Amino acid sequence: MDLREDAEPMASWLAELRRNVHREPEVGLHVPRTRDKVLAALDGLPLTVTEGRALSSVTAVLHGSRPGPVVLLRADMDALPLTEQADVPYRSRFDGRMHACGHDMHTAMLVGAAHLLARRADRLAGRVVLMFQPGEEGHDGARHMLDEGVLDAAGDRPVAAYALHVSSAHWPHGRFATRPGPLMAAADRLAVAVRGAGGHGSEPHRAVNPVPAVCAMVQELPGHVARLVDPTEPVVVNVGTLRAGTASNIVPETASFEVGVRTMDPAVGEHLSRALVRFCEDVAAAHGATADARYLFGYPAAVACPDESRFAADVAREVFGDDRYQEMARPLTASEDFSRVLREVPGTILQLGACPPDRDHREAPGNHSPHVVFDDAVLADGAAMYAELAWRRLASVHSGHDGAGEGR
Repeated sequence: MDLREDAEPMASWLAELRRNVHREPEVGLHVPRTRDKVLAALDGLPLTVTEGRALSSVTAVLHGSRPGPVVLLRADMDALPLTEQADVPYRSRFDGRMHACGHDMHTAMLVGAAHLLARRADRLAGRVVLMFQPGEEGHDGARHMLDEGVLDAAGDRPVAAYALHVSSAHWPHGRFATRPGPLMAAADRLAVAVRGAGGHGSEPHRAVNPVPAVCAMVQELPGHVARLVDPTEPVVVNVGTLRAGTASNIVPETASFEVGVRTMDPAVGEHLSRALVRFCEDVAAAHGATADARYLFGYPAAVACPDESRFAADVAREVFGDDRYQEMARPLTASEDFSRVLREVPGTILQLGACPPDRDHREAPGNHSPHVVFDDAVLADGAAMYAELAWRRLASVHSGHDGAGEGR
């Protein structure tokens, strides 16, 4: 029985696991309920399991019976600070927390892959590191796991690393997608606090109102960025917060705002980090105020190894058929902290369409929407894909060539 066929009987069990995780979402680096569900689901498998010290991570290593290299598979486990609006029977029990990005799906898929590979440990040439990571949503969990040694968990560094990510809106149901080179954007932040001189709203001439300065910055920012960067270079700037004042008859002392900045090229981020700070300081000065502008670097861009992306694409086509794979035409401007792993290890991220088949994915609520729904029917295929990537990658090294081995 091949891996895909072996995964099919697991479908209902994986759906149950996924829904149990979904009902009790946890945000950030500390996800003890989710960690315990993962540990229970892995119990009894021939794995060397290590829990994180500074975060609720799980690192599990499967040792094959034959010598060989190491491959890493990663799933993120954390949820988002959203109140779920989707009408599903396994809806989140906690207001303000929701698995709106599909990390519950990834977690169940990687657990399934662990079972599939463990059944074949006696034929496995090498080791597989299973990286169950919290804190992907803005908490840099991957960096914390790197600091705690996840890449050295099996003794040798991995020769390849792979992650899967479901999407409700980008790809048709069951379609895999990736591309060589840039996959996802860097996620940086511009934080600006403008200080004027507070006073009475009836005497604005006796004060320095920071609000007009902030409004000028916000209004001009997109056009200024367009003049700073080559128009063929993808850049996204989005003003996400703006705060000022307490009452209409008070000139506030301060006003502040934050901007999300997405780039693909590190050189562009470096250029913007200096130019945008200078821009805000100059605009504030023109209004008689001062600006404390800080450019905060976040997740780097996720850049796939071309060879590993081609390998993953070949595996998807061979296992699931040509109609189940689609080359990504361009990178996504969303971000992923798996980019930190990809800076250390050749690898890629595979997208998987998980929109319910009775909906048009082009009109469905997207990831991070409180209305998003992912289809459990793709869980078995996701588990099989994780397992096939590890199995075939190890087989290709063991056989001395880079072709995909058979998942038997």
